Amino acid sequence: MKFGSIPLSGARGSILAHSIRTGGRTLRKGTILGLKDVEFLRQSGIDSVVAAKLAPTDLDENRAAQRIALALRSKGLKVSKPRTGRCNLVAQYDGLVQINKRLVDSLNRNNEAITVATVSPNTSIKKGDIAATVKIITFGVSEKSVSSCEKKIVANPPVILNRFKKLRIGLIQTTQSGTKKSLIQKAHEVTAQRIKALGSEFAHEIICEHSEDTVSRAITEMEKQRINVLLVLGASAITDRRDIVPQAVLIAKGRIEHFGMPVDPGNLLLLAEVRKMKILGIPGSARSPRLHGFDWILERLAAGLDVGSKDITAMGVGGLLKEIPTRPMPRKSDDTYPPIEGRDIAAIILAAGQSRRMGTRNKMLIEIEGKAMVRHSVEAIIGAGVQSVVVVTGYQPSKLKKALSNLSVKFAHNPLFNQGLSTSLQAGLKVLPSHIQGAIVMLGDMPSIQSRHIEQLISAFDPSKDRLICVPTSNGKRGNPVLWPKRFFPAIAEVSGDVGARHLIGEFSDFVVDVEMEDNAVIVDLDTPEAVDAYLQKRNQ
Repeated sequence: MKFGSIPLSGARGSILAHSIRTGGRTLRKGTILGLKDVEFLRQSGIDSVVAAKLAPTDLDENRAAQRIALALRSKGLKVSKPRTGRCNLVAQYDGLVQINKRLVDSLNRNNEAITVATVSPNTSIKKGDIAATVKIITFGVSEKSVSSCEKKIVANPPVILNRFKKLRIGLIQTTQSGTKKSLIQKAHEVTAQRIKALGSEFAHEIICEHSEDTVSRAITEMEKQRINVLLVLGASAITDRRDIVPQAVLIAKGRIEHFGMPVDPGNLLLLAEVRKMKILGIPGSARSPRLHGFDWILERLAAGLDVGSKDITAMGVGGLLKEIPTRPMPRKSDDTYPPIEGRDIAAIILAAGQSRRMGTRNKMLIEIEGKAMVRHSVEAIIGAGVQSVVVVTGYQPSKLKKALSNLSVKFAHNPLFNQGLSTSLQAGLKVLPSHIQGAIVMLGDMPSIQSRHIEQLISAFDPSKDRLICVPTSNGKRGNPVLWPKRFFPAIAEVSGDVGARHLIGEFSDFVVDVEMEDNAVIVDLDTPEAVDAYLQKRNQ
């Protein structure tokens, strides 16, 4: 592949390396330049482009990514359509992913243009989650390198999805004098949620006294109930192999496989079995729904994998869960989006600011054609058919609510509005409904925005073509509002200070689509008394 500056005279058929915005039009990175594109660039005064030209022995980025992904595919994983040099392996059912790290490392060392990224080994994923992704860094790569990867993968898939089986899972809870019923109920509810998430059956529960004899009888009863995996949650944590729960296992003619695990929370875990029934003695910390060491064991058993002492002692790396407040879920495949006509887009109207540059006036409440400025923005959104509209208030919230009376909106109050625009973004994101695919972030001081502008943004939103961040433009100048896909909400929520999410547009440029508007409404916002006066004077002409 050749790469560099190419005169327009020889640019036809080359792949554009960087997006070009000129003459009110954008030619996106990755565009294969045709005759009309070349002529347009020439008329715009451009005489050369930075582009790539593939050799006859090269594969373009999409074909290369697809071939490697097809080689990686194993049971339960489907290959998504390749886009921008990326091809995903998507789960067709819930399960546990096993990774051959050595082989994945080998693929990544084959050619620096070829990258294979996977979830962590033994990660639990849902149907529709991405297990692995192949990304070609450059616009093309030699067929020889792709073929080399395929040969390494033959008969040894490095990404395996083990489907969760429906197990019959039982729970024994022991009690002592003073054990609260609420504690028993909480453990029942949390355990039921865990079992349901794995697609298994919460088959039987026994509550008994915390003694060797009663626990051993309960274990025997569970075996009669054909329980596959038995959880034993003691009123007192297991502190030694000779403690009550381990001894009850031995009385029931079972055996102890391992006590303790290098995972926190989960250190005081017991792994045992009575004939074919696996037993997990779990500590009191398992009453919490947060990620726990015993979850790792239970997931592997549900995936049909055997778990022994060596498996548990190998869990130390990555086993410090106690200090990790969140565990991000794998990114969903774009294949799960509904058709274009089924888009469910919400809106956040930012109206919390104090408008210091306006002096004593709250600009959101300035009347334009008989109604508050902010009402124009909200009515434009509602008129475009957006069902979920959130208005973020801060300064003078009661007056804003009065100005928007009789409109179908939800209010989110931001008590930290003096700390900057980012706090209002965060307040709005928190109350958005979970079912949406994206949200339009709009300023409340843009009264020229009409419903048709909003409709154009929504029409441009197409995840199947990586048209995710929809930005309105006027004569090539970017404005507001911006439509953001749900995928980027976490990144927006991390923005701080008196800034919006504008810098993220540059960071995620591969997913940006510029939507050219026929007027300048998207670049007109009213921040000063002079701007308002000029706007009103123009409207009255």
